[in-house]
Parts: sequence; structure tokens; C-alpha cells
Amino acid sequence: MNAPAASILVVDDEPDLRTLYELTLLREGYRVETASNVQEAREQLKAQRFDAVITDMRLPDGFGMELLQDLRDQQRRERCVVMTAYGSAENAVEALRAGAFDYLTKPVDLKQFRSVVASAIQGTGGVPPPRAARSNGSSRSANAAAAASEFGSANVALDRLVGESDAIRNVKQRVAKVSRGMAPVLIHGESGTGKELVAQALHASSQRADGPLVAVNCGAIPENLLEAEFFGARKGSYTGASQDRDGYFQAARGGTLFLDEIGDLPLAMQSKLLRAIQERSVRPLGSTQEETVDVRIVSATHRDLAADVQAGRFRQDLYYRLNVIEIVIPPLRERREDLPALCAALLTRIANESGMPVPQLTDRALNAIAAHPLTGNVRELENLLHRAVALSDGDELQVDAPSGAAEVQMARPTPSALATAAEGSAGGTSVPSDAAPTQQPLASGCTVPLPSDLQAWLDQQEREILIRALKESGFNRTATAARLGISLRQIRYRIARLNIAVPNDQDPHDDQG
Repeated sequence: MNAPAASILVVDDEPDLRTLYELTLLREGYRVETASNVQEAREQLKAQRFDAVITDMRLPDGFGMELLQDLRDQQRRERCVVMTAYGSAENAVEALRAGAFDYLTKPVDLKQFRSVVASAIQGTGGVPPPRAARSNGSSRSANAAAAASEFGSANVALDRLVGESDAIRNVKQRVAKVSRGMAPVLIHGESGTGKELVAQALHASSQRADGPLVAVNCGAIPENLLEAEFFGARKGSYTGASQDRDGYFQAARGGTLFLDEIGDLPLAMQSKLLRAIQERSVRPLGSTQEETVDVRIVSATHRDLAADVQAGRFRQDLYYRLNVIEIVIPPLRERREDLPALCAALLTRIANESGMPVPQLTDRALNAIAAHPLTGNVRELENLLHRAVALSDGDELQVDAPSGAAEVQMARPTPSALATAAEGSAGGTSVPSDAAPTQQPLASGCTVPLPSDLQAWLDQQEREILIRALKESGFNRTATAARLGISLRQIRYRIARLNIAVPNDQDPHDDQG
């Protein structure tokens, strides 16, 4: 048994337009009620429930925004589509920020009108008419199964945003809240924080989850190909165009277009992108006809776009269009309490990808990880864990703490500790004075020089100690590792990292395991 047709309330003070919208929706199979002002609309809403409300922005006794506010205050399920006059971009942005599902620009294109309404109806409980359905004869149980599948997909996507800190909880709540509409979302965060994961969660949590998610790295496309890549091209429109091809907008129809590193787009392309977003249509390169595209725009950047606007590097009107809703992803240094959960999740992924057991994550390893600045955020953490898994011996994960005075109490031996180990294993042989770091206290008036690059200085001390230990053991890496109290895998890693040449013909007894 088919579910009843979705019901829609149309609010417009112009009788001809109201009739046009009503007839268009009736032909689509919807049940339609109309109102000519705010008061009539409120009476209709008081009398019954709808699946969607379509309202003009300006009405004789008030504004459509008042109806939108009523729906929000009463926590009603109706999705609201607002119609604004052509060129009133500020009104459209204001409506989206206030919670409108979507907007339409007057004079309304009926094809776009039908598309927006069908999108608003999905997921509200009302079922789109047969022509809008993806398959004929959809049963109530099939719809329920699809809804359950979508809900499960959304949960999986949100679960990939690992962590229980207040910062990441806020991100998840924001994603769940804004995914229900069509408002453009701008994701802001440092490199490696997981902006694409947030975009995937937004898409999976939306009513467009069964549509495509098309991700575009705006900084990776040559400038002369941008228009063709975004909007498509017709055969012969440029050298090498041997056939018609769709662009990213066409590929994302019915789904989400994710524009990563949007701040890298040149100004000329920014202007064309703005028009495509406003008009919801694109003109393929070499074509004289525009094509309507139904996509939700989600963009991301690590840049300060507001500062770029002030500097003239980014269009202000495009910035306001993209930044209707902003989601800020905190850097990893501001949510270090999430490190245990993040490490566990990443190690599980590494194990699945490598097909091998992963060493145990101990408190000592976690402390060593926490000592790293992790300026590259989750991406750097993943690289650190990959390296630790590759270099660990035994059942426990071994993580090198970062070099530097602030980390001398971590698991990684400092250059002075390496020198002591080498000295003890060599029977009291001392390390040359130029290889030992200065340990003098910085008393008042002391002129002990400080290195301008601490990491490079420490690397040089470690390199010199390793070279001496290798020479004294006849370049036998196994013996050198034993003398310095580290594993064979670790010394191989250090030899490669510090670019130390080891003659193979002088290492006949080296363990090749």
C-alpha cells in the first residue's frame, strides 16, 4: 500500500503566482493548500501538519521569515523553502542561516521549483510522487529499509570523526544539525584535521545520501582547465575535446559537491563559480545552452578567507555565499584528550591495511606521542603511527619522542644518553668533545651559545655518535644497536634518516632479518 501524497503549503500574495505554483505541484501529485499572507498561513499551520512550506519573503502583513521562525520555535517537521526577489542575495543567505531548507529566486524557474520541492519532501515522512521516485511501486517497507540504510550510513560517517572531547562533540552536533538543509557549508580547519571526513559526514547525514559525493581539490587543477572541469565541455570546444563531457557540477547532480581548498581558486574562476551557485545552472564550455544542476555546495579551506577578502584575493560575494554555515574543526593540539581513541582507531586501520597484528599501545607510547607537537594534526599522527609500527620490535608499540630540551624525559634516548651508552659499551672510551652537547647551566652573565636550529643541532650530534659507534663495531649494525641500547630496526631507521653511509662489504655479520 502506497503512502499518502506529501502535503505542501504555498504562501504568496500574488493570486496568479499562487495559482501557478499550486497547479504545478498538483500535477506532480502533491496535496496543496494556499495562503495569501502570514495570518492565513499561521491558521493553516495551526489546523494541520504539512511536509513542506513554500513562502514568499515579502507578504502584505509581514515576512516569510516570521513563518520560518514559527516553525523553528514550535520544533515542527515542515521544511521551509523561501522565495526571494532576483538579486536579493542577502535575503537568501539570511533565510538559510535562520534554518530554511532552501531558497528560490523570483521569477521562479518551474523546473528548478519542482526539483527543490522534491528535495525538501525527501526524508520528512512524506513520499515523493511516482515520477520523482527512484523506482516504481515503492512500498512502505522499502522506504523504511532505505531510511534505515541511510541512518546507518550517517552513523558510520559520524563515527569516523573520532573523539569525545567537547570540541569534536560540537563538530558532530553541528554536522547532524546542518545536514538536513541545503545551505552551503564552509569547513575551516588546519591541514590534516579531517575536513574531508566532515564533508563525508555531512553528505551521509543528509537526505542526499543516496546521491553522489564529488570531491574536488581546487588547488590541483590547472587554471586553463578549470572551467571545463567544473562545468563540462562540448566536443570541439578546445583542443583535445573529442567528445562531450560532464563537469563536476553535472557529476554531482542530486548529491553534494565538495570544493576542497576553495581559497586556491583564481579570481576569474571565483566569479563563474558564484554565478553557478546563484543560478543553479552551468553552461558547458562550447555550449550556448545552460543546464540546471541540483547540487549542495560544501567547501573547505585552511586559509583565513575573511583576510583574503580584505586583501582582494577572494571575492566578498562568493565568501558570503559559501559561508552561510561555518564548521570549524579544532587542531589536534586543542583536543589531546582524543589521542587514545584516535590512536586506537588509526592502529586498527593500519592493521587492516597491512594484514598484520599491531603492537600494543601502551601508556609509555601514548606519552611519547603526546610529546610531539603534531602540527600536521591527524595526518601527522597517522604517519607517526605507521612509522612506529614499522620500527617496533616485540609486542609493544615503540614510539620515538621528539628531540629537544622539552622532551628529555620521554622514551627516546637523548644524544647525551646515546653518548653514555656508547662510552660504557666501548670500555670507557670517551666521545670527542665536539660531539657532546654543552651541559653548562645558563647562569647570570653566561655567554653559552644557543643553536639557531635545535633539531638540526641534535640530529648532527646523534649522527656523529652513530658514525663513531658504527666504526668501532666494524659497521656491524646489529652490534652497534646492542651497544647503544636500541633495536636493529631502530638503528636502520636512524641510519637512513641521518643519511649515514654504511659500506656493505664491511658488514658481513649484519643480521638481515
